[in-house]
Amino acid sequence: MNDQSGRIVRKLWSYCQILRDDGLSYQDYLEQLTFLLFLKMADERAALTGEKQPIPKGYRWDDLANPKMEGVQLEQHYRDTLKVLGEQGGMLGLIFRKSQNKIQDPAKLRKLVVDLIGNEDWLAMSADVKGDAYEGLLERNAQDVKGGAGQYFTPRPLIDAIVDCIQPRPGEVVADPACGTGGFLLSAHRYLEQHYTLGKVQKKALRYDALRGIELVDGVARLCAMNLFLHGIGPDDDRSKPPIKTDDALRNEPGEMVDVVLTNPPFGKKSSITVVNDEGETDRETITYNRPDFWTTTSNKQLNFVQHVKSLLKIHGRAAVVVPDNVLFEGGAGEKIRRKLLQECEVHTLLRLPTGIFY
Repeated sequence: MNDQSGRIVRKLWSYCQILRDDGLSYQDYLEQLTFLLFLKMADERAALTGEKQPIPKGYRWDDLANPKMEGVQLEQHYRDTLKVLGEQGGMLGLIFRKSQNKIQDPAKLRKLVVDLIGNEDWLAMSADVKGDAYEGLLERNAQDVKGGAGQYFTPRPLIDAIVDCIQPRPGEVVADPACGTGGFLLSAHRYLEQHYTLGKVQKKALRYDALRGIELVDGVARLCAMNLFLHGIGPDDDRSKPPIKTDDALRNEPGEMVDVVLTNPPFGKKSSITVVNDEGETDRETITYNRPDFWTTTSNKQLNFVQHVKSLLKIHGRAAVVVPDNVLFEGGAGEKIRRKLLQECEVHTLLRLPTGIFY
């Protein structure tokens, strides 16, 4: 991270401590920054290019930053803005989907809008600076152990090492079915830019078509979408299909195969949902995925993701998957999947990290 990125991270993060007194978690604060950053940059881009911005009139940055907009009026307008933008399509709808105002003090919201976001010229910064700054905020968010945010943030040195081994190539489609905040997708994008001289058509394909991700949690999907957007990945308008989708990747068979899969799926033995009966009693039901493309039926999430990754790949496709140490060395479903992997795939490397290693 360069000096400018570091300065921005320190500036934005310092205010988080003030908002934590109002009960905001790091995750809440980062979400509010995401909303405001997108509004500010959409406004800057429209002023610079003269093009129509995707934000509807009445809900743009200028409306929010209007000096006359204060107190309860400011808070209500911000709520209305989030609601309206969450109903839009494309990248815009993905970032603002199910968004809520978590900043209850209008004076603090005003300071965030005017002093912290409004005083920076975001478009004047390169994608590297903006992207690095946002990555720095995501990394700090991942260090919030109580909030559990670290499960969505794979350490970047580990990601980069995996991408160096897989070596994605121009023209290939790279997917992550459990993309978290987008680390694998960004690392693959960076690898392609650094290792190849890309032509105009290849650069366009890399921006719009080469990267695909699925994330189950709305709040994390929006962080991922913003992370990609700040790195210059994905469409600017509210009509084009974004590279990230909010969904359960294991729900259905893949509709389209890809060349490369890079992923660190969520750990945990079982997926489950809470069921409430007519009497108001609750119980936990285990989710088992019955898919004809799976080798075996199991409630083990890691084993299901391993099978899903195999189904995602084209013939001669390549994958790198982070799994807990024991997943492929246990009996039952694990043994069956291990045998099938060895029979139907070319298992190149099993890299076992030392016990208790921490990045």
